[in-house]
Amino acid sequence: MIRASLWDEMNIGRLRLRNRAIMPAMGTGYGSPSGTVTDRLIGYLERRAEGGAGLIITEVCAVHQNGKGFPSELGIYDDRFIPGLEKLTSAVKRKGAAVAAQLHHAGRETFAAVIGEQPVAPSPLPSRAVGQLPRELSVAEIEELVGCFAAAARRAREAGFDAVEIHGAHGYLISQFMSPYSNQRDDSYGGDGVGRMRFAREVVREVRSEVGPGFPVIFRLSASELLKGGYDLDYILPLLPSLVEEGVDALHVSCGVYDSPGNPTCPGFHHPQGINVERAAAIKKNVGVPVIVVGKLHDPRHAQKVLEEGKADLVAFGRQHLADPYFLSKAAEGRYGDIRFCLSCNQGCIERLMFELKPITCTINPSCGNELEEKAIKGKGGGPYLVVGAGPAGLQAAVTLAEAGSEVRVVEREDLPGGQLRAASRPPGKEPLAGWVEWAEHRLRSLGVEVETGLEADAMVLAERNWAGVVSACGAAPVIPELPGVGLPINAEAREVLLGKREARGRVLVVGGGPVGLETAHYLISKGCMVTVVEEKEYPPVLPITSHGYFLHRELREKGEFFLAAKVLEVHEGFAAVEVRGEEREIKADLVVWAVGSRPEKEVAKRARELGIDVVEAGDELKPARLLEAVHTGWEAARWLLDGGEKT
Repeated sequence: MIRASLWDEMNIGRLRLRNRAIMPAMGTGYGSPSGTVTDRLIGYLERRAEGGAGLIITEVCAVHQNGKGFPSELGIYDDRFIPGLEKLTSAVKRKGAAVAAQLHHAGRETFAAVIGEQPVAPSPLPSRAVGQLPRELSVAEIEELVGCFAAAARRAREAGFDAVEIHGAHGYLISQFMSPYSNQRDDSYGGDGVGRMRFAREVVREVRSEVGPGFPVIFRLSASELLKGGYDLDYILPLLPSLVEEGVDALHVSCGVYDSPGNPTCPGFHHPQGINVERAAAIKKNVGVPVIVVGKLHDPRHAQKVLEEGKADLVAFGRQHLADPYFLSKAAEGRYGDIRFCLSCNQGCIERLMFELKPITCTINPSCGNELEEKAIKGKGGGPYLVVGAGPAGLQAAVTLAEAGSEVRVVEREDLPGGQLRAASRPPGKEPLAGWVEWAEHRLRSLGVEVETGLEADAMVLAERNWAGVVSACGAAPVIPELPGVGLPINAEAREVLLGKREARGRVLVVGGGPVGLETAHYLISKGCMVTVVEEKEYPPVLPITSHGYFLHRELREKGEFFLAAKVLEVHEGFAAVEVRGEEREIKADLVVWAVGSRPEKEVAKRARELGIDVVEAGDELKPARLLEAVHTGWEAARWLLDGGEKT
């Protein structure tokens, strides 16, 4: 038996791909407000094609104006979009990758404010994720939408795309028709699995008729919806051959819908690697076309194993393409230490797009979506620059300066680099944070920069060179409020516990329900402690609708306690007096762990300014926030210096 390799050429229909690595569709928000292609989008996709992907699938392209899921979604519902799409396909193909357009209609997964009318769906049932009551489609409207998908496929071919992918996953319109969770029709487009699959079959049939034989048609599906009332693999498996009969050349296997708990459509820290591999393997046994698998597949070595075991024919690397667009070319050369691996944190991509309504980026790759700006600072050089602090902000600032050809010195007062990531990487599932620190150190060494640890940026360091500029990324010190009993030995700060400087056993009270508090609680639960978390706010600071937030709340719900509107009044040996919604109670504790905030450390920046040195602050020294803000402010600080102190 010949073993498949990730680097083998592969056919989808008549399309020959240079390898079996796919970049799947991911919404970016880089389109224009009118849904046209922008230079920013082209620069982003061109970089990924340059990195070595065999096939790049664009983000969602709306086949009808009322099918847009977000304001800047690309349009393909009118011929006026073709010129911009032609520019996109030409740019991607110049870099050696094939390119497919993903055809999409959001159905009920959108807002009236986005499309200017009430959303539509197979049945008038709102999703929990979006909460919009949709209007039920008539049979005539369904037939019209089938034609819209076909016309969009024709435009894609005219614009130079090598293939189309029909989006039948994640709770969008086609997926809504396929599912008993969202389709309660009793006509020929509902009733049972065959009826619910009718819309998908008709779309595939008409798309195939429009593009002709040989032009590749891919169908993306959720193999299981992973929620109560939704379908599972056993339900969908016998229905898939009908899609192949209608003209599908490849099946792209994902899972979940946006209502699924923990958002498995974009798996986070706590989902397993290769979440859909076994589902893809089951589908591959039952269909006669290539199967693409997607879902938390970051490492080409893992992908290679999936292919060798025959569980899929092609592997889609999603967020890994955001973290490091050149990871495939690096892997092909065996340079795995050079790869910046995705964390599965979701902060810069799906959560930024969905919850903050901003274009995506990548938490650990600030150049993602900013490829044009990055080109502007390459080779600027200069220096010498001093970076104070080797936490995430300082490390990123140093990498950016060194990559621009600058002379850089990095000093860190602790014995090890990493800053707060050293503690944040300790809870189960968060280990990739430590991997990013290792990558940053490795990258700096490759650029001739060593992180000097155990060294304070005192007056002597600041005065020893004629620094062209200083990045002050000294972080923030934890704060414990002044309350009766906080000086007792029973008290500890969260980072002390996570780093193993304080032993934790028995009953533990964690004060603070933000990210640090809940992650510390998770760490303590994994160590066998009985954990109670108290939070002063009425509502949880960590949203349970995010992938990571859902897991943390579930852990506490199942294995601990969590009280909101709860204020610690006094700490004693063995318990704490806590007011919970106006009622005072005693909570037994062998240890009280504080995770209630931190205070920026600004002494170095102040000292540098007194010496007349240009200084820019970054990370938690600016304002305690997430890893996303730390890394990106480090990048922005470096850009500020490289641009001569001008605003960027």
